[in-house]
Amino acid sequence: MIDGRGAADALARRVVAAAEQLRSERGIAVGLATILVGEDAASRVYVNSKTRACAAAGLTSFHVQLPAGIAQAALEEEVARLNADDRIDGILIQLPLPEGLDPRRVIAAIDPDKDVDGFHPLNVGRLWSGLPSLVPCTPQGCLLLLRAARERLAGAEAVVLGRSNLVGKPLTALLLAEDCTVTLAHSKTQDAAAVCRRADILIAAVGRPQMVKAGWIRPGATVIDVGINRIETADGSGRLVGDVDYEAAREVAGAITPVPGGVGPMTIVCLLGNTLTAACRRRGLPDPLQ
Repeated sequence: MIDGRGAADALARRVVAAAEQLRSERGIAVGLATILVGEDAASRVYVNSKTRACAAAGLTSFHVQLPAGIAQAALEEEVARLNADDRIDGILIQLPLPEGLDPRRVIAAIDPDKDVDGFHPLNVGRLWSGLPSLVPCTPQGCLLLLRAARERLAGAEAVVLGRSNLVGKPLTALLLAEDCTVTLAHSKTQDAAAVCRRADILIAAVGRPQMVKAGWIRPGATVIDVGINRIETADGSGRLVGDVDYEAAREVAGAITPVPGGVGPMTIVCLLGNTLTAACRRRGLPDPLQ
């Protein structure tokens, strides 16, 4: 089992140490701003968890709460205000936005050097071009877990199941940069099970509970399960499962992430790491976590 919580704790300790060094040696207080539009309960939980993580890591958090009925132009003006605020090194727009707001325009309005989600078109282009960029947090967490689980990534055959802009596509770019041979499979892929069985590394990111069965996995392969799905149980309480049938797959895979406790814990810590990186790059300092 690949221990995502242990890996996240180790990375968090590095973030705390780097943030303290910036503060004590250079007087830099690293700041992360979150924008929440509306009162979506799940989004509020996510924002609160990021605020707590900032406090634990010694980062300064700035939260902006906006009404659901805000106009597109007013929201973009708020982003422009945060772009101009030198206290803020990272800006995060909590998605999804309420109906009527265009998330692509809002993301494009963020200063790319403060885009700690890594969604700005300029950062996407930099990533695919092999240039330094701010990388989306979940794919970055997946890559860190893979590096910990495998001695060597170069030359491995990797299959990414799911072509989302949030995970599948950026993770494909990251694996190519590690010299993997990458296949990006999706809903129109013919015989996806056969494609997955070729993989030394299999990333499941489709959002379909327990879709990937043991027979889809090459014996000894490394499996990273990005999915988080709630399914009903007999007592009505429900439980979280991934996109992989974990109990069956663990008998075949050489290494596998559980759900929960795999990729999830890495995501917020990678967000904090991106904020530290953004703070240093904006000031011409070396990347703090290299």
